[in-house]
Amino acid sequence: MLACLSATAAAEVLHVGFGTHKPPYVFEGEPRGLEYELVERAAHNAGFELTAYYAPMERLHLMLRRGEIDAITTTHERSGVVAFYSDVYIHYHNVAVSLASRDYHIERIADLSNHAVSAFQRARLLLGPEFERMAMNNPRYREEALQINRNRLLYSGRTDVVVGDKRIIRYLNREVNDQVDVSQSLDWFEIFPPTPYRVGFRRQQHRLRFDEGLRMLRESGDYQRIERRYLAD
Repeated sequence: MLACLSATAAAEVLHVGFGTHKPPYVFEGEPRGLEYELVERAAHNAGFELTAYYAPMERLHLMLRRGEIDAITTTHERSGVVAFYSDVYIHYHNVAVSLASRDYHIERIADLSNHAVSAFQRARLLLGPEFERMAMNNPRYREEALQINRNRLLYSGRTDVVVGDKRIIRYLNREVNDQVDVSQSLDWFEIFPPTPYRVGFRRQQHRLRFDEGLRMLRESGDYQRIERRYLAD
C-alpha cells in the first residue's frame, strides 16, 4: 500500500524550455531567476517536477513542434507556433537604447527604420505588428540568439540601437564590463508597452494544470515575494 501511495504521489516531469542566459529572469544552467522561479513554483503547485532546457528561442520553438519538450516560456499567441497558451505569468519592459553620444531622437517604433537595430530572437513576432513591419522593411535589422551579444554590439558601436528588456541590459553590463566600456552614457527610449508573456504547452491538460498552479502562486503571496526578491537587485 505504501509503495502504491508513493507512486501515486510522484510528480509528473514537465520538460520546459527557457531560452538562453538573461538575468535576472533566467540564469542559464542554474535553478534560479525571476522567470525560472515563477514557472517552477507554479508547475510545482500543479503537481509537476520541472526539468529545464536552455537554448535559443528559435531552437526551442522547433523542439516544441517536434515534441521534444512539453512547453516553452517567454512566448505568446503571436509567436507563430501552434500551442496551448497559459495565462500571463510575467511582463517584460522592453525599450530601445542607444549610446547617448549618437544623439538619436526615437519617439516611436517607426523611427527605428532609420537605424541598425539588434533585438532578441522572435522580437519581430512578439513586439507587435508595427515592430514586425519595421523589422521586415529594415535591411539593417538583426536578431541575436544570445542576449549578451547585444550589450557588446551596443557599447562597441557596432549597432545603432538595441531593443530588449531594460533589466536584462543593465544586468548583463556586469558580464561585459571587461570587454567594452559600459561607463558610456545611454539614451533609453520607452516606445513599447509592457510585453505580456505566457507559457506555450503542447498539451491542453498541462496548460490547464499550470494555470491553476499559477493562480495558487498569486493567491498565496509567493508570486509577489519572488518578484520583490529579484526586482530589488
